[in-house]
Amino acid sequence: MSDLVRLRPIVESDLDVAERLYGDPAEAGEFDFFGFRNPGSLRQQWERGFLSAEGGRLAVAAAVDDRFVGEVQWHQVLQGPASPCWNIGISLLTAERGKGYGKRAQRLLAEYLFAHTKVNRIEASTEVGNIAEQRALESAGFTREGVLRGACFRRGSWRDMVGYSILRAEVALED
Repeated sequence: MSDLVRLRPIVESDLDVAERLYGDPAEAGEFDFFGFRNPGSLRQQWERGFLSAEGGRLAVAAAVDDRFVGEVQWHQVLQGPASPCWNIGISLLTAERGKGYGKRAQRLLAEYLFAHTKVNRIEASTEVGNIAEQRALESAGFTREGVLRGACFRRGSWRDMVGYSILRAEVALED
């Protein structure tokens, strides 16, 4: 399974497809559409650069042909005054879901972040009804921590989320 997907920088030819993940309700899917965004905003962000000390985005690419199948993102959050961690997310194209890309990409992202940053914790959350994402996170080694009541506003109502985390000690990094 390690050769199913790889993470790589997002390139200009990925941008039109990536925009569909956010601008097309059908492509975003039941749990990932949060309203229309400014067309072209992803391209503007790409021009400034997706990678920074505070977070970033990488393409999820099919290993066999390097085609863009989605993206992973991360941003820094604080769990205490001197306790930063990463919060991660993933968006996959509708046609690419259910193939194991999500669990592998999230595991690769955790390994990447632990190898290249000093954080001890990576967290993720998903809506209570998103069973597929909960399974993907658990398969990627994340531990379910509990329900975050009323934590996400989507389609006119507040929704409960399930919180997950993985710690540095739980990920074996190759030297």
